[in-house]
Formats: sequence, C-alpha cells, structure tokens
Amino acid sequence: MLTEDQQIFDQIKKAKNILITCKEDYSGDTLSAAMAFLLWLRQLEKKATAAISGFKDTKDFDFLPNIKNIVPSLNTEKKFTITLDISQTKAEDIVYQTNGNKIEFIITPQGGEFSESNVKSYNSGPVYDLIVVLGSSDLNSLGKIFDENTSFFFATPIINIDHRPNNEEFGQINKINITAISTTEIIYQLIKNYSPESITSEIATCLLTGIITESKSFKIGSLTPNSLLSASKLIDLGADREMIIRRLYQSRKIDTLKLWGRVLAKLKEDLSGRLIWSCLNKNDFDKTGAGLTDLSGVIEELIINVPAAEIIVLFVENNKSTVVNLYAGKNINALLLLEEFNANGSKDHSYVSIEKSIIETEEKIIEHLKKELAKLSL
Repeated sequence: MLTEDQQIFDQIKKAKNILITCKEDYSGDTLSAAMAFLLWLRQLEKKATAAISGFKDTKDFDFLPNIKNIVPSLNTEKKFTITLDISQTKAEDIVYQTNGNKIEFIITPQGGEFSESNVKSYNSGPVYDLIVVLGSSDLNSLGKIFDENTSFFFATPIINIDHRPNNEEFGQINKINITAISTTEIIYQLIKNYSPESITSEIATCLLTGIITESKSFKIGSLTPNSLLSASKLIDLGADREMIIRRLYQSRKIDTLKLWGRVLAKLKEDLSGRLIWSCLNKNDFDKTGAGLTDLSGVIEELIINVPAAEIIVLFVENNKSTVVNLYAGKNINALLLLEEFNANGSKDHSYVSIEKSIIETEEKIIEHLKKELAKLSL
C-alpha cells in the first residue's frame, strides 16, 4: 500500500495542470507554502497556477518570488471554440442564426471558398486535473474560489496539506501533521523526501519564511526540535534568513508603530485576560497615516506576549459601520463565535461588518463573546 507521500507524488506525476490554493484569509505561512509549491512544481516542469480569493499585492511578502503571479479569482468553465482557417481565403462577413435547436454560422468568403477541412472545433478553458490546498481547515475557507466553482472542486482530486488539528480532511489525500509548526515545514519534508536536489535557494527562502512567520520568529512555545532542524537545513540550502527577518520585522514604518501604540493604549481585557480587545476609529488612522494592512503585526505581537488570551478582537470604525476582526486560538472556532452575525473568514480569524457605531458594536460583541466563552468553560 502506498504511503501518503507516495500517493501525493503519484498524483503529481500524472497531473498535467495543477491548481494551488489556500484560505482566503491567508497567513504568511500559507502564502509562503503556495509560492514554494509553485516553484517546486515548475522545477518538475509541471504546469501550475496559484490562486487565492481576492488576493492583492502585499508589501510584507513582496520579496517572495512569483508572488505577483497569484490570481485573485478562478474561472473553471469550459468553452467550446470553433476555428476557421483563413490563410487561403479571407472572411468578408460573419453572421449567425438559430434554426430550431441548432446555431448556424454563415460566413461569406472573400474571393474564394471554404471547405469542411478549414473548420475545426475544440473545448477550451483552464482544465485543472489536480488541486493542492495548503494550510486551510475546510473548503469554505477558500472563499469565492470555492463558492463559485464548487462542481469543479467536487469533481477534481484534492491533495490537502495542513498542520492544524481542526482540519476537516476534505481531500482525497490528506497530509495533516499536527506536530509540525507550519505548513511550510511539512512541504519541506515532502520535497526533501522526493527530490532534495530540487530545493533551490528561492524555494528554501519561501519555506523558511513560512516557518519564521508561523513561529513568530521562533518565539512561540510550541516549537519542536524538528522545526528548528528544518529551519537550519533550509538556511544551509540557501534560504536568506537575514533578508526575511529584515523585511518582516526590522523595517516597520513609523506610521505602523504609531498605530500599534494606539492599539496598545486602548487595549482592554476581561475574564482574567482570556478575552482582550481594542478599538480604532477614523481619527486613529488619520493621525498616524497608517492603514488596515498595518494591523497584522500588532496581532502577532499580542499573540506572542499575551499567551493567556484565547480571543483577540479589533474593532475598526468604517464610515457608519464597524468592522469586527476576531482572532481565536486554543482550538476555539473564530467563525462559529460570530456565526449569528453572518461572519466570514476561517476557524482562526473571522470578520464581519456591522451597521452600528463602534461603541454600540463593541458593547454588543463583547457581551456576546463573554457568554460564548462562559459556555466553553462548562
């Protein structure tokens, strides 16, 4: 019987056009994993595409190779194409008409005539024969890429690679390693076991980026000797650790640091620190000159430095509504916590826009979360 790894390699060998995707609410780990896998497949001379729902250029990770090639949407509809060879006779006029259950194309030749041999037809469109889903707990977390192509996902083999215990094992092949610190660590072991010589310095840099971001630069307590050994081996293979650290942690803008200061100054807690939150209004962004993308770093710092926090919430004023961003840990489902508010996102991070002032929204959501946490404690 084939092992999981052998099944994965066998499917990749057979595939001609591979789709790589991950959760819409992507992390540095899933983004790095997708780029590493894309580079590796191209090393194997495979045709591959990376797609993430709604993806936009991210300054934090723009050093990753091929990141600008990620597509934000997917169209798996097949199209029927008819071609006409006009190398000998040009077409003067083309019209079509319906005749019962048929469509007739009427083409007027210019100084000659066409024959049946001049006409060909074929099905066109992106025909993916394998899907690789990285670091995503379920298919719904993929966002519109899944929602708008459900038939395609159910009809195409899926390789599901993840390190989180809440993964729903939705693939035909599920490689779930909950002892790994990141999805990129799993991919490193996978490639190393198949073709270690194919790990270029670019692939190594992508993989190390994922390990560093998921481990919060090796600060979290769940690090394992294998994670540290994998990181060390990747550096030996040419991963640029200094550049990764500089780009991710040592090049923060003054605007970003000012915004972090406002988040921390307004930080509140309840339930002995299990629930912490902060609020940002329009004035906070105007005064600091920072944007929403600058908030990711402060969330990481809170996760690292407030280990007792099971739920972290950021309330952000947005015109007449308030955006609620909820981050959950310790096997708490962030999406279920805000289910009654029709939130989007994943089990780690959910978000929703509520048509109320930031003060009203804060009061309503915090009371709701306190009740939910009390239920979980029973």
